[in-house]
Amino acid sequence: MSAEAANPGAPLRKRGRARIDLRRLGRVALLGPVSRDRLPDAIGHVADAHRAHHPDADLAILSKAYVLAESSHRGQMRKSGEPYITHPLAVTLILAELGAETTTLTASLLHDTVEDTEVTLDQVREEFGDEVCYLVDGVTKLEKVDYGAAAEPETFRKMLVATGNDVRVMSIKLADRLHNMRTLGVMRPEKQARIAKVTRDVLIPLAERLGVQALKTELEDLVFAILHPEEYERTQALISAWEGEQDPLTEIADRVRSTLRDAGINAEVLIRPRHFVSVHRVRIKRGEMRGTDFGRLLVLVGEDADCYAVLGELHTCFTPVISEFKDFIAAPKFNLYQSLHTAVVGSEGAVAEVLIRTHRMHKVAEAGVVALGNPYTQDGTAAVQQLEPADGERADPTRPGWLSRLLDWQESATDSDTFWATLRADLAQDREITVFRTDGGTLGLPAGASCVDAAYAQYGDEAHGCIGARVNGRLATLSTALNDGDTVQLLLAQDASSGPSPEWLDHARTPAARIAITRWLDAHPDGAQGPQKSRSDAPKPQAQPADDAAGTRSRAADRAAGVVVDMPGAPVRLAGCCTPVPPDTIIGFTVRGGAVTVHREECPAVARMRGTGRAAVGARWDDPGDWSGTTDYKVTLVAESFGRPRLLADLTEAIATADAAIVSATVEPPSEQRVRHTYTLQLPDAAGLPGLMRAMRDVPGVYDVSRAQQPAATG
Repeated sequence: MSAEAANPGAPLRKRGRARIDLRRLGRVALLGPVSRDRLPDAIGHVADAHRAHHPDADLAILSKAYVLAESSHRGQMRKSGEPYITHPLAVTLILAELGAETTTLTASLLHDTVEDTEVTLDQVREEFGDEVCYLVDGVTKLEKVDYGAAAEPETFRKMLVATGNDVRVMSIKLADRLHNMRTLGVMRPEKQARIAKVTRDVLIPLAERLGVQALKTELEDLVFAILHPEEYERTQALISAWEGEQDPLTEIADRVRSTLRDAGINAEVLIRPRHFVSVHRVRIKRGEMRGTDFGRLLVLVGEDADCYAVLGELHTCFTPVISEFKDFIAAPKFNLYQSLHTAVVGSEGAVAEVLIRTHRMHKVAEAGVVALGNPYTQDGTAAVQQLEPADGERADPTRPGWLSRLLDWQESATDSDTFWATLRADLAQDREITVFRTDGGTLGLPAGASCVDAAYAQYGDEAHGCIGARVNGRLATLSTALNDGDTVQLLLAQDASSGPSPEWLDHARTPAARIAITRWLDAHPDGAQGPQKSRSDAPKPQAQPADDAAGTRSRAADRAAGVVVDMPGAPVRLAGCCTPVPPDTIIGFTVRGGAVTVHREECPAVARMRGTGRAAVGARWDDPGDWSGTTDYKVTLVAESFGRPRLLADLTEAIATADAAIVSATVEPPSEQRVRHTYTLQLPDAAGLPGLMRAMRDVPGVYDVSRAQQPAATG
């Protein structure tokens, strides 16, 4: 596209990678050893790479697309001084090396023609068909409009919308950015840094989520060289120094080959060097680098069962490092990645990390969705009639759950800045969990998601009426963080007018939940009315969820909470995730509608919100000289104890003796004779909290009582 790009320095060396090599591109590879005023038929390089993956591919359409692209771009030059045709050729060759099918390569050759030349979409449709036209149009829309300061947010928003209908659009965009990053050196340093930051924050996470590791790792190295040149040079020096030494992985690889050969397992054992950023991360983690830290062993086999056979032989014939074992075959990552990870100890204590996968798994691990071909046909051929089903949706079997969720919420985020911040926060989630519904369905959620997120994922706007949940059969608050494999049942109020409380925003991790809650709060600035406010007529579980109780607090009560914030006149709410009481050190954050939610300074939600750029609001208790008897405070306490008869009765008696009222209580099933009790309590005055905690600790069997906090999102 019109944005140019650059090489931050010398090309990064890859030492005999057992992977798709994308660094063989360059002016000679594209143009051949000829004078600059004459272009050879460079499409031959693309054709060779394409035939390596698709031996029976019809190359006529590629030649036709190249002729149109070359003639259309003739006379145009890149800022690097090269003919512009070198850019679409390089982008197409990147995709061909990854194994993209013919339609994607055709669209890639033409991806800048409609934007930068006289070629029209109608001409593309007439000469290459509806499917190629659809892809070219999708890519063109990403850069077509000048949005001023909002250019990047709107560009990637358009990319998201286009990608939702066809993941191949994003594949072309990623390859386009990679080639631009390779040639970014012709730009001013400040522009290099801006493009590199956007690449780091958005495109690299997108490449990770689409499983295109071959693009992701090179983009990471290029960004690393631009944004952290000193660390890049240090890492480069480490790798150069190591390359002169004897590689200890070679000996371990030979032993692994011998072991598998003796076991009758047909396997290919390769040494897979780490790329620059990976080496840098290992150095930060371990301090002093070992020889085996510069690479990993890759074992490729034919069938899934062979992967486990290899694992068994390695764990039998070597000393395994059990803590390093991960099974991504039985439980694939959200980006289609499958592999077994382990580590074994070689001679003299050298530890080698080992990746075990089939050849097909390896192809998908490197190329992700690009390796899956045309998602709309069974045989990889074009199927224009399937592009636009009657309901207007394009059914894409390769579209991951995270992408579907992004598409669901992006339409609601009308503000570009809100969209941009939410997109970056969502992409920062690098792990996905699956929770089970009681009706047999499943929900895919980012790690750290709560019952609030599950409610909106399952019910959409109907989740406004959620009053609690059961997690694995036990009553739970809406703030409860879910784990992979949990079973969740959401409890809805019968009153259709019910709505969420502002505190729900403290527990929502997904964009869909946050946008839906914010939209409802904006539409109801004075809160809910009648049953909506008190929820008194809503069906209540045995213990009302703490979130629900917190949500009933009126604005008048919030103003009487004894907190002063640096936003005069703003309504103040005490966060339900950490339940601050005097003399806790507190800090506030604004929520939509102008209210300020006050947290304890050490609450994990504070670090999370600061990490996303949320501005803090100063907050302090109103009258430090008199915190007793001024107001009621809620506090959530966790009691850790050994299991024994009458423990629950004794704990509740101790709480009642301290004049505290129980708002909600949950007791987890015993684990190794230990029991965890969680109580949300109403205190008549904050000064009584230390005495209450001492009284609970004095109950026989209780070995700790602490303040509860909602865990921060992981990733």
